[in-house]
Amino acid sequence: MRTGKVPPLAADALKILALAVAYFAGARIGLLEQVVIDGTVVTPMWPPTGIALSCLLVFGLRTWPGILLGTFFVIAGIGPVDAGILGNLAGNTLAPVCAALLLRRAGFRTELDRLRDGVALVVLGALAGMLVSATFGAGNQVLIGHLPAAQFWPAWAAWWAGDAMGVLIVTPLLLVAWHARLPRAIRPARAVEAAALLLAAVGVALLCTRSSLSLLFLVFPLIVWAAVRFQLVGAAPVALIVSVLAIAAANDRAGPFAGHSFLLVMVNLQALNGAAALTALLLAALVAEQNAVREKIEDACRELAEVVDRLAPGEAAHRWPPGATAPRRRKRER
Repeated sequence: MRTGKVPPLAADALKILALAVAYFAGARIGLLEQVVIDGTVVTPMWPPTGIALSCLLVFGLRTWPGILLGTFFVIAGIGPVDAGILGNLAGNTLAPVCAALLLRRAGFRTELDRLRDGVALVVLGALAGMLVSATFGAGNQVLIGHLPAAQFWPAWAAWWAGDAMGVLIVTPLLLVAWHARLPRAIRPARAVEAAALLLAAVGVALLCTRSSLSLLFLVFPLIVWAAVRFQLVGAAPVALIVSVLAIAAANDRAGPFAGHSFLLVMVNLQALNGAAALTALLLAALVAEQNAVREKIEDACRELAEVVDRLAPGEAAHRWPPGATAPRRRKRER
């Protein structure tokens, strides 16, 4: 008998159960800021889609039953369970599965350290993959008579935008948390800068989303700061803070969202959330990719210096860094 190892089936069952619980918990949080369109409940940001896609990317497609279970318990907590929930069950399960398959086909890496990974998550994971859940969800509501046919497209657009925001905001946060490792030594200046960034993000986001002035653009310098200095580890939390506070202000009709119709409020809200999430994700991925390229070049230079030192002992010290030899060579040529 081997001890200390969990059988594969038991491990998969635990992952499925954990995904179902996380999906249900994320749904309860998302429903705190729900919007009702002719009896159909939608949310400006649906965290369970981001949770589901993250689990599929990290643990594999075998965990898809957890999405089905989580969706069932969420629907059961909202209203009566009948045959009409089959469309919602299918849409909410198939959407992250299709998104995960598209990302896998595109060679997506969960580290999100390449610009192509950020673009793939936006285009394939959020924009394309969530078309499935929006079409199944809104179409199912029309078929069972819970939504008038004339309201299909508004409900479809709100459904798709909410699921897409869940992927753009929650998935990067969970993936970076999965791969994050505590540094061996934390510099005090770095810790102070991180704390200042988070405090500034909360303060500026509150000011922008609650002020009657049009100041929403002020959140973007903070996102740039976070992406350049901390990459996705800093940019993802800042984007989440901006999104949550903006959704709360939109539901309260406060600040720049006051005095507008429901359609205009949703357009402004999703434009802000989408722009913030895209800026954070793509800029952080670009900076991480550039840092990785620079580190590879530095490693190659070190290896080259070691080779030169082995072939001609003592010469590497005179030729490092490489740029130091160029002026001497040009001077001799003159």
